[in-house]
Amino acid sequence: MFNFLKKINEFYKPQVQLPESRPKIKISASLDKNINMIKKLFDYSSDLTIKNMNLKATDGRVGLAVVTMEGMVDKETLATSVSNPLSNYSEILFSDCDVFSVIEKDIITCPDHSTVTTIDEITSFIMSGFACLIIDGCTKALVIGVQGFSFRSVAEPDTEVLQRGSREGFVEPLRINISMVRRRLRNTDLKFETMTLGTVSKTDICLCYLNDCVSTEILEEVRKRLESSNIETLFASGYLVSYLDSENSLFSGVGVTERPDTACAKICEGRIVILVDGTPSALVIPHIMVENFQTLDDYSNRPYFATMTRWLKYIAFVISIILPGFYVALASYNPEFFPSQLLTKVATSISKTPFSAFSEVLFFTFIYEIMREAGLRLPKTLGHAVSIIGGLVIGDTAVSSGFIGAPTLMIVALTVICSYVIPDLYAPVAFLRFLFIICGGLWGVWGIILVFCALTVNLCSKESFGVPFSSPIAPLSLFGLRDVFVRADWKILSRKQVKVQDLIE
Repeated sequence: MFNFLKKINEFYKPQVQLPESRPKIKISASLDKNINMIKKLFDYSSDLTIKNMNLKATDGRVGLAVVTMEGMVDKETLATSVSNPLSNYSEILFSDCDVFSVIEKDIITCPDHSTVTTIDEITSFIMSGFACLIIDGCTKALVIGVQGFSFRSVAEPDTEVLQRGSREGFVEPLRINISMVRRRLRNTDLKFETMTLGTVSKTDICLCYLNDCVSTEILEEVRKRLESSNIETLFASGYLVSYLDSENSLFSGVGVTERPDTACAKICEGRIVILVDGTPSALVIPHIMVENFQTLDDYSNRPYFATMTRWLKYIAFVISIILPGFYVALASYNPEFFPSQLLTKVATSISKTPFSAFSEVLFFTFIYEIMREAGLRLPKTLGHAVSIIGGLVIGDTAVSSGFIGAPTLMIVALTVICSYVIPDLYAPVAFLRFLFIICGGLWGVWGIILVFCALTVNLCSKESFGVPFSSPIAPLSLFGLRDVFVRADWKILSRKQVKVQDLIE
């Protein structure tokens, strides 16, 4: 099945031709020429702001231009650090002095500034919220950090709620996310490596890793895949998953988190965290299967409770994918396996409904997925209406009218609740649930066993940047199992830090 999906993916893979990179335009000594070039590049966009100024000199006046993008800068910072110092500078510049050096060292008060020499650098900086100071007669420009665009404040993420832990989550601006990681890992080995992706969107991304923990082979492979990506627009971190995880599998070798504390914990294990500007979630590479069942709450609670919670997650995962299909297989082909009292109730329920057990489970699971999607997309004010309709009309009314049997409703409801225990795996769980139902309805218990074996083989054969996806279970690592089926005490966990590259055979 997975080979078939791979062939379809290769058949429909678009043949994208990368645009030819034009030569970079150097900054001219003529101020008017530079301004006209910038206006043409932006096609005279209305949010491009250019303020012309002058400085007194012995041989006349020196022309200046402050170029910004409206809504991207803090006007107060721009005024106090750039505009007012230039306007209030009363000294006369000598004709033989270095005007650029005088402005950079004596006039501009903002400490965050740098020098650029091309028009392309100017456009990139001003679109990131910088102000660019272009001076007539100079072949270089000064970019000044006066960013001030509005953004959502730091708040607790909705998808990763913890009982005991930080209430901070990533936000959209890249620099804010970088600062939250730096504040938690005050280590000189923590590196932030930025690059720009997207031939159209020009989106900034950042690779975060500990220099003394990360695997150089994995880091080079990540750089290679990112640099070779031919993506045009990058508006969410999920766009990069297909470039980073090339294998065709239901499970992803790239993790996602919205919590900076979780990201820092992964970095300390030798992983690489990718932050994308404009996205409040980070990608974690490499990612293995057992991490989907781990949360920071496990390490804040006592070991016995964390172990019990983890076993509940494993059991919920198995129930969420196998229970509906297994029920359909037994009801359709092997009803003798039901206990006598349960068999009577199941047979009575099926006899009173117009559909078979296979049709009931498949149809009701499909109806639930429609309700879930509607609940996600509708405004919050209408979400309660969807829950009421689902609970009363589709639930109680459907059973009392004889349209769906009560055992089917209970099986599907239990399956849905179990799938929410592991939200990171909801997408593959939802697909596998339908697959097990169909195979159980067509081939009975043997169909369930066949699909389960295929799933196990796929999990054991998958790798994430050379790291076995099913590790440390397969291949077996006894030391790594201290944080898989049980959560060992911190006195044991702190003896040796297991890095992700240690799991490579």
